[in-house]
Amino acid sequence: MFNITILGNNSAVQAYGRNPTSQFLQAGQLGMLIDCGEGTQNQLNRFKVKPGKITHIFISHLHGDHYFGLIGLLTSMSLLGRIPDLHLYGPKALMDIIQLQLQVSESSLNFTLHFHPLEQEDIILQTENIEVSCFKVNHKIECWGFLFKEKKKKRSIDIAKAMSFGVPSSFYNNLQNGEDYIHPKGTIVANEELTLPGSAPRCYAFCADTLFDRKIIDKIKGVDLLYHETTYLKDHEDKALLRYHSTTHQAATIALEAGVKKLMIGHFSSKYESVQPFLEEAREVFDNTILAIEGSCVKIG
Repeated sequence: MFNITILGNNSAVQAYGRNPTSQFLQAGQLGMLIDCGEGTQNQLNRFKVKPGKITHIFISHLHGDHYFGLIGLLTSMSLLGRIPDLHLYGPKALMDIIQLQLQVSESSLNFTLHFHPLEQEDIILQTENIEVSCFKVNHKIECWGFLFKEKKKKRSIDIAKAMSFGVPSSFYNNLQNGEDYIHPKGTIVANEELTLPGSAPRCYAFCADTLFDRKIIDKIKGVDLLYHETTYLKDHEDKALLRYHSTTHQAATIALEAGVKKLMIGHFSSKYESVQPFLEEAREVFDNTILAIEGSCVKIG
């Protein structure tokens, strides 16, 4: 399983039923929350995403619409008896804020919160199946994008062929790792004769808040799904530049030049009641574009 559920897609404040940025990425056994704007708890409940499934939280930057829901979520988890550890990634100052909030309210968490400050572009999480890295984007304050990439999958065993060559089941794991089989008589059976390639690893890029900046293209080339903000329609390029945000055409241009497979746009300005024009404009440049619609579950790859 590798899919993303949109919890919030608006910028700055709640408007027209839209909520500030938050997404939930399910990658196998990992449940990863990306940003946590105000109202995220309600959205988790609304779309039936159990908070207990969250194992890691990634905060892109410290503008309120991307993290004001965090302390409420953490304390609710504690009140509901969470026991498993939780890993949090974000700008260094984030932990100071959390500690102050807990201190002045004389509160504590009954689970261990592991904080990982984002200080340089690097791999920040590695498991057996997935790798997460962070990269800088161009916003008013320190802001990070995230790249979620599946690791290369093991080869699949052609059971019928393996049996016909007399390969014992105890050697199957070696086959999945790409080893040839050496028959007791000395005959070498090439791995390609006994296995099929594993499915291609999938990749999701979350670009957070950023103005139009081609520097990120090398970080996101060829991803299966790119999330890029589109705060404004194309006729407000000047306002986007002033506020370090992007327009529909700018986001679509990044997707086109990065050769991504699909573009998802969000972070819509509250000045717009309808988001349909965002989709229409982005598709003028990059046809395979979708809207980040709250409650939608998008399969990656």
